[in-house]
Parts: sequence; structure tokens; C-alpha cells
Amino acid sequence: MQVAYTRLSYVLAGLVVALALIGVAANFVKDRERRQAVAIALTAGDPTRAPEIFRRYGCGGCHLIPGVPGADGKVGGPLTDLRQRVYIGGVVNNTPENLVQWIVFPQRFSANSAMPATGISEAEARDLAAYLYGQ
Repeated sequence: MQVAYTRLSYVLAGLVVALALIGVAANFVKDRERRQAVAIALTAGDPTRAPEIFRRYGCGGCHLIPGVPGADGKVGGPLTDLRQRVYIGGVVNNTPENLVQWIVFPQRFSANSAMPATGISEAEARDLAAYLYGQ
């Protein structure tokens, strides 16, 4: 009889842990959806287009970009947690408009920036900014 209670307690404990993990996962998904909605509102971009744009312009050759396979460059800074940073490129306040303009033409803010003017359009830069702020 004691063995049955012990097994039952293990099963119940496992169930409690599973339910807790489901709750954590649900909160994570809600947080991510909220971040993405805010990023879209701030940038007027479409983050779903960003991975293809990052690949087309070779951004991952210089930057680590979360969620973009092969984007593991070490030349430029990692593009993780960009929404939490104070500055972009170490020189300009981190605002959605500044990020878009930095992506389009970084030399506008820093003549000696190692980041090249890539030919990315403002619309494409808005998609990239939405993606980066939504991470």
C-alpha cells in the first residue's frame, strides 16, 4: 500500500511540474507576442521579412543575429537584446527611427563606422528594426 502512495506522489509531483512548465511556456509566448506587437507599432516594419533580408545583405557575416541560421559573425556587435540598449553602434540614442537610419546609412551618425552602407532601403530597415526590437 505504501508503494502505491509513493508512486502516486511521484505522478502528482510530475504533473505539478508539467503544469508549471506549461504556464511558463505560455507566459513566454505571450511576452514574445507583446514584444513583437510593440516593435511593429514602433517601426512600421514586418519582422517576418527580416530573416531573408538579413541573409540577402550578408548581415550575419558580421553580426550574431538571434533566430537567423548562420548569422554568427564576430566583426560587428551581436544584435541580441537590442531593445534594451541605450546606444546604437555606441554613438546614437537607441530609438526606432535612429535604428532605421543607422541600418540604411550608418556613416550619417559615425563617419568612421566599420558598418558599411549596404544599400538596404528604408522599408527593409524598418523590417529589420521590427525584428530586432521584437526579440
